[in-house]
Amino acid sequence: MTVYDLTARLPGPAGTSVPVLAVVDERLKTTSVCLALAHGSRDDPQGRGGIAHLLEHLVMSSPLGGDGPAWSFSEYVERRGGQANAQTGLEVMLYYAQTHADDAEDVAAALLRAVFRPVLDSDTLDRERAVVLQELAAAAADPSDAVQDAVLAGLFPGHSLGRPVGGTPDDLAAVTAEELTAVHRDRFVRAAGALVVVGPKVPSVLAGAAVPDTEGPAAPAPREELEPAGPDDPLPDPGEASFTWLCFAARSPRADAAGRAAYGVLAHLLGSSPSSLLYRTLRSEHGLSYSFHAWDRGYREAGAWRLLIGAEASAAGQVRTVVDQLLASVAEQGLAPDDFDAAVRQAEMSLVLESETPLEYAKLIAERTCATGRVWSLESEIAGLRQVGIDDVRRAAAHVRRELRMTVRSVAA
Repeated sequence: MTVYDLTARLPGPAGTSVPVLAVVDERLKTTSVCLALAHGSRDDPQGRGGIAHLLEHLVMSSPLGGDGPAWSFSEYVERRGGQANAQTGLEVMLYYAQTHADDAEDVAAALLRAVFRPVLDSDTLDRERAVVLQELAAAAADPSDAVQDAVLAGLFPGHSLGRPVGGTPDDLAAVTAEELTAVHRDRFVRAAGALVVVGPKVPSVLAGAAVPDTEGPAAPAPREELEPAGPDDPLPDPGEASFTWLCFAARSPRADAAGRAAYGVLAHLLGSSPSSLLYRTLRSEHGLSYSFHAWDRGYREAGAWRLLIGAEASAAGQVRTVVDQLLASVAEQGLAPDDFDAAVRQAEMSLVLESETPLEYAKLIAERTCATGRVWSLESEIAGLRQVGIDDVRRAAAHVRRELRMTVRSVAA
């Protein structure tokens, strides 16, 4: 991987510096570009939750400007046969596109123009605000979505990590074009970031003077104090609910802490693979659930280890018991070596598979570089996974079980 300094070429404010990380593979016929910025929903001003997500919409949907047609960045890319999208997280935003390598120069330039020089007028704001409100309504009507916002609110009460990424209708209704412009000017474009290119060559608009691989984004913002997590939700009443989503969650180590890899391995031990302990127990042995997924994410103050399970409301108590018993078994008795090996291999292969899909690889490098404040590599991540031992996973399981809380959202009967 080659790292370039984009300081003199980026069309942002004076002092903006975003490194470009290039993965050059001359066999590729496409170029994937992903720009990550260390700005997310937790950075929304008080009372204006959802501004970051709203800004994402305007960046992708506003006219690009210039002498050509008044197309948005998304339409510009897709008219050339490519694909473009964006996503807002708690601490990182991603803007990305994949296009034919012959179009990479134009698309990379358009991406920078869209992100750093968007049209933020009232008409565009009103149009995209209406779209976002529809998106929020759809998410609120889906218990599997609603439970994920609710679990973070309970895990991080009163904290910026516990606020919903999309904001609330009342907060969004109050946002003005002037406020959006101020957030873009004063926070968004000044955030640390990383721009990743995966393709046969680096577009000249992005390639500056090479700098050492050790250089990366600026230091992250200060950490906030954490309050104790909230209590469990009650189990659903089978007489009032037909199907329920149970999200089990516990705080894990923060993004830059040692020992995080063990929590990822634990997630694979209780994940949706037929090789996982949870699959064999919850699905194959007891037939309690068809849909479940475990994952772990790290943030500035703490991580969030989560297990999402969909089940009949009448089975919710049994599901909770199975989860507790599995965590207790791993924490107190350890693991069979072949189960441990399978979980580590699953964790490693999930990274390898992403790395062999150019756009997913670009997103992976950009997001993790931005989140950790140092240049991320597949090789170093895999090396960290291979250093995890059974005792590390036992300690992670004991911690998760001790801190575990349950959030419930159900479909009415």
